[in-house]
Amino acid sequence: MGSRSSSSADMSRQRHNEQEDEQSHGEADQPNGRTARSARPTPAGEDSSRSRTTASRSASSSTSGSSGSNSQGRSEEDVDLAQVLAYLLRRGQVRLVHGGGETGLQLVQSYSDSEDDSDSAWDGRLGDRYNPPVDLNPDTREVDCSEIKTQILLATGAQALKEKSFTRLLQTREQGRCHSTSFSHGERSHIRSHFLPNYMAHRENLQQKAFCGVYSENGSMFMSACQDQNVRLYDTRHGRFRLLKTIKARDVGWSVLDVAFTPDGANLLYSSWSDYIHICSIDGDSESHTALDLNPEERRFCVFSLAASSDGREILGGANDGCLYVFDREQNKRTLKIDSHEDDVNAVAFADVSSQILFSGGDDALCKVWDRRTLREDNPQPVGHLAGHRDGITFIDSKGDARFLISNSKDQTIKLWDIRKFSPKEGLAASRKAVTQQNWDYRWQQVPKRALKKHKLQGDTSIMTYRGHGVLHTLIRCRFSPAFTTGQKYIYTGCSTGKVVVYDVLTGQIVTKLSNHDACVRDVSWHPFQENLVSSSWDGAIRLWEYRQTQFFDDDFVSVQAQIPETKNENEGDSL
Repeated sequence: MGSRSSSSADMSRQRHNEQEDEQSHGEADQPNGRTARSARPTPAGEDSSRSRTTASRSASSSTSGSSGSNSQGRSEEDVDLAQVLAYLLRRGQVRLVHGGGETGLQLVQSYSDSEDDSDSAWDGRLGDRYNPPVDLNPDTREVDCSEIKTQILLATGAQALKEKSFTRLLQTREQGRCHSTSFSHGERSHIRSHFLPNYMAHRENLQQKAFCGVYSENGSMFMSACQDQNVRLYDTRHGRFRLLKTIKARDVGWSVLDVAFTPDGANLLYSSWSDYIHICSIDGDSESHTALDLNPEERRFCVFSLAASSDGREILGGANDGCLYVFDREQNKRTLKIDSHEDDVNAVAFADVSSQILFSGGDDALCKVWDRRTLREDNPQPVGHLAGHRDGITFIDSKGDARFLISNSKDQTIKLWDIRKFSPKEGLAASRKAVTQQNWDYRWQQVPKRALKKHKLQGDTSIMTYRGHGVLHTLIRCRFSPAFTTGQKYIYTGCSTGKVVVYDVLTGQIVTKLSNHDACVRDVSWHPFQENLVSSSWDGAIRLWEYRQTQFFDDDFVSVQAQIPETKNENEGDSL
């Protein structure tokens, strides 16, 4: 099926309203973080072991089925039981041992071989009541040898600048000793990268949780999505932050979970617990609102992550059924469904403006790299894997050069990757094993001590790991800072403690933290051309941060003092 008017999608709303009722008690994007694909999302307050819920439901369905059920029903039931068993084995919650019976095998429940699961890393403190551990001495050996270091140093003018003092740079320019009549792009980036947002200049208070917030490609608009089912557009031209338009989202279950602008800025996209990705026009008084039917096989379906190709023709989505979806707007239909991950696909991204290389990340803790030109439904093979996380991936952001990307994870880390360094088979095995040992739910449970392990997994090919922010409750986003103002020198991320955390890409050190939210910061977005950053939080607040100088720079003060000549007061005489 192709796109259709959203009003004609009403037939599916009753089904999604049932989802919303069940999910209204939950505290995350997905009502449960790791579900067997055949199982419905488990709302908060139910048994935290989704495998037990699924298994009991399947068993109940099996015993209550009539003997006269047709072969198709039995086949579907067998598939469900097989998926549940595979899920339980993969999660390490059950294991097969030699025993009695016709098969000579017995299924037994597994128990943790350590006390980590019952011992919190932060003494049971959750959300804004704990301080995520900071890596005071990050391992920079890999990034020091990587090409990204050269790129950033060139982009920020650090290699060419012998004199780092701002006043000396200004003096050099005024004396005409620059390479041209003005600063080079690298020199400008070097200067502007020191003026990081540090002051809350504006605040929008909403009635419910803010889930998403992104700037448009040219920075003229900001889009916010809230749990009240409204998508808000703000005019951000000329330093403004003024509400421009409010669009009522349609066919929403639980909340709008992801939004995106089309590259031309004429339309916006959003997704939810629904079979559809919605596209809505921005320009003009008349509102064009269309539902793009992905035609999934799952009864309960959600697209957690969205991305639009550079020409706006293809829409990429990652869903809870472990699949990647590609919708072609010109053909007006879904053109690809790729079975990509063993669990929920939480993040998708295009590698660069060519839109030929795709990234995906899921609850199986793997990043996968795909070539759009060779994607086939009958042979869904990625061109490579990136393994090293110990738990599910919540977000992926590309540097935009088809080479480097970052991933945020429930293991409380961000990792920097180079797609020229794919992970070997032992890396995939180590990551899968680590995931099966994660017997906690990041939405409400304590973080186990194993999340604090600093040593790399075998086969981890990441070139840098960043620690110091919390990833709890929801799919928290992280991004590279803008190239124009900072030379992509920083990584910034939301945090479950209500902060925005900014890291230096090359050192791994925390450069600054912005603290003024009362709940989890789920999304963050930096203006592409200005020193403005917007944070979207579950406290219902959207905060605009900008730079305000509060003190002199040390080098400014020293430079000024050095240029003041010593003078002797003419009236000062010799002491008697």
